[in-house]
Order: sequence, then C-alpha cells, then structure tokens
Amino acid sequence: MRSDDDPDPVDTRLGARLAGLRAGQGWSLGELAERSGVSRSTLSRAERAEISPTASLLNRLCAVYGRTMSQLLSEVEAAPEPVVRTADQPVWRDRASGFTRRSVSPPHSGLRGELVEGHLTAGADLAYDRPPVAGLEQHIWILEGALDVTAGETEHHLRAGDCLRMRVWGPTRFRCAAPGGVRYLLAVVRP
Repeated sequence: MRSDDDPDPVDTRLGARLAGLRAGQGWSLGELAERSGVSRSTLSRAERAEISPTASLLNRLCAVYGRTMSQLLSEVEAAPEPVVRTADQPVWRDRASGFTRRSVSPPHSGLRGELVEGHLTAGADLAYDRPPVAGLEQHIWILEGALDVTAGETEHHLRAGDCLRMRVWGPTRFRCAAPGGVRYLLAVVRP
C-alpha cells in the first residue's frame, strides 16, 4: 500500500519519460525552461516525481515536444491492445485543477485519432497557453453538466448533448459552468 508521501507510480514513470525526452533533445533544464516557459526547479521536480505535473504544465511540455497529452501519457503505459476494457483505461488526475482524464482509446503511433473522457469539478478552470500540436482538431461532446470553452477570442457555452468541433491554433480555456461538474468526451485528431 502506498502512503501519501510515496510518489504515484504513474508520476514516477512520467517523470522518467520527461527526463528522457529532454535528454534525447540534448537540452539542459535551462534550455527546456526557456522553450516551455516553465521554471527549471518545477521541471526538475516533475522529472524526479517530487510533484505531480498539472495539465497546464504537461500541455506546455507537449507543445515543446510536439505530442498530444494522450501520446505522452501512453508512453508511460503498456502498449495499447485493440480492445481496452474500462478497468484498464489509464486515468490521470490533476488534483490542483479538479481535472480527471481517462484515455478511452490510447493512441497508436500509426493512428491520428483518439478518444478521451474528461471530468471537471464545479468551478474548475483550465487554461492552456498553446495547443500541444498546432492545428489539432478537437470534438467536445458534453455528456453531463455544462462547459464553457474559449478558443482564441471565441467563447462557447456548451450543455449536455452539445458538441463543439474546433481546430486549435492558440490559447484555449475550459471552465466548468455546472454546479455538479461536467463530464465530456473529447475526440482528438492530429493534423
């Protein structure tokens, strides 16, 4: 049994993968800090699994490395099977923001699309300063609750049953507008 002081195994594998990606580029922590806009100390702590990275932090790193978040998270999981049972779908939590992400169909190197189930708690507010991959296509289908999505200067108010399709070129923001939280399906298609 893991105590609260022990690093989460996924965070440990994720930290090692982040360190490996940086080393593969031949970058120092300082160089990665300049490219990502994340402090060297935060990057170092994430690589050593001293902190659990937030969705915003991972998004910045994905942008630098040209990956989607699902691709990065799948790299710390086992190779995907053709059928992934609910109990085996990787779940990642950003406790600081109230965001839970389930990789419904883990990405495969030969495929461009993936499905993600997202949950945001009431009042959660996620802001991404850039897409992980420029021109990423996203379809957001609200299953329960309500979500406000801002892409660039355009704000969309989505309720249960609504679906938004967009190409992501700049900043985005996801705000939970429902008192009971929101659950949505996100289809991501790489350009």
